[in-house]
Amino acid sequence: MSSVYDFSKRSSRSDADVQLSEQGGVRLLHLGGSNVQSAMRLTAPHELELAYTQCMMGFMLFHPSPENILMIGLGGGSLAKFIYRRLPLTKTTVIEIHPEVITVARGYFFLPADDERLQVVIGEGGEYVASHPCSADVLLVDGFDDCRQVPSLCSQDFYNRAREALKKNGVLIVNLLSRDKGFQDYIRRIEHAFPGCVATLTVEAHGNLIVFAFKHSPGKQVWEDLQTRATKLEAELGLPFTRFVRKLHQRKPF
Repeated sequence: MSSVYDFSKRSSRSDADVQLSEQGGVRLLHLGGSNVQSAMRLTAPHELELAYTQCMMGFMLFHPSPENILMIGLGGGSLAKFIYRRLPLTKTTVIEIHPEVITVARGYFFLPADDERLQVVIGEGGEYVASHPCSADVLLVDGFDDCRQVPSLCSQDFYNRAREALKKNGVLIVNLLSRDKGFQDYIRRIEHAFPGCVATLTVEAHGNLIVFAFKHSPGKQVWEDLQTRATKLEAELGLPFTRFVRKLHQRKPF
């Protein structure tokens, strides 16, 4: 049995269609359509229910102790909650354009209130990235509008500014949908902004693909040690990092 709740609102900054449903003990967030944007198992509210969110945590294979994470797109707050709970030394800033999404995340998905380690800011992600150079060790981008990338978050200028927003050894992680007709264009733009420093991780066929783009090459030794690092992280966080390593594809030599 499932239930559906509609939280749609209109504002000067957004025109969001926000719905919440529950199926089989899992609470689901829908934005702009029937597709699931975020999910939370009620018996494990702080774990990552969706495979693509687990894959986005693959950045820890390359940057296991980030001081500052910048996240574009909140959704139900799954990644923000997981990072808040599992990485206590990390400060996370989340940029979300829809105020009603923040309200639902805090009211129905147990997203913590703002404090010294978590700040949720109402704003447009592209504008924020452009105005905060060298501010993040990790930049997570998960911005969709009814199964399409938000135009301001997939332009060449955005990816160029994303590289500038990263610190010296920073990494950009982008969630893409392979069925999006602009999919290949987005990857080419990322490769243009991060020449020679891009890897991809397929979540599922004809579904999500996670792109990892490095401001500077991690280096041959880091790549060779990934399996060892994955085993350690898997034991610590309970995510299938060893499987991530097997599926990780280098777009170009590092």
